[in-house]
Amino acid sequence: MNNTRRGNNHPISADHPAHAPRLKRMRQLSQLLDSAIAIPGTKQRIGLDPILGLIPGGGDTVSALLSGYIIVEAAQMGLPRKALVQMVLNIVVDTVAGSVPVVGDIFDVVSKANLRNMQIVEIHAKAPVATAKVDKLFIGLLIVGLIIFALAVGGIAVLVWSSIANLFR
Repeated sequence: MNNTRRGNNHPISADHPAHAPRLKRMRQLSQLLDSAIAIPGTKQRIGLDPILGLIPGGGDTVSALLSGYIIVEAAQMGLPRKALVQMVLNIVVDTVAGSVPVVGDIFDVVSKANLRNMQIVEIHAKAPVATAKVDKLFIGLLIVGLIIFALAVGGIAVLVWSSIANLFR
């Protein structure tokens, strides 16, 4: 079975030297966003994602854009479309839910979308399968869609917070 993609001469493999630095960067970013800081007295860990989510109107947008980096790297590794779409959906749910004041901040603490996305990447890295090459147009549309979505959520959050602020004037 041939595990390589056209345009990507390396199989998706954690052991392949071409993917090792990429996987390391992806793991570091997912850990930074989802579990970098231990909460004293608990087994719970948080990352920058819930902290950024506390910034009204823009924190979840910034977090979604950072999360997009993991998806871009996964696409460049040759993950199948189905896996990439699942990863984007994880970020979409995290961004939408995280945008809800208070409840969204709690959701951000427990959701760990980036760690879930890394699990998807690791599954494909440990058990590579032959798939069709993910075309650049698909990757581009996926990333542009995520960026537009993140900016739209940020814009809506700004409008909501502005409206709330106007109520108290």
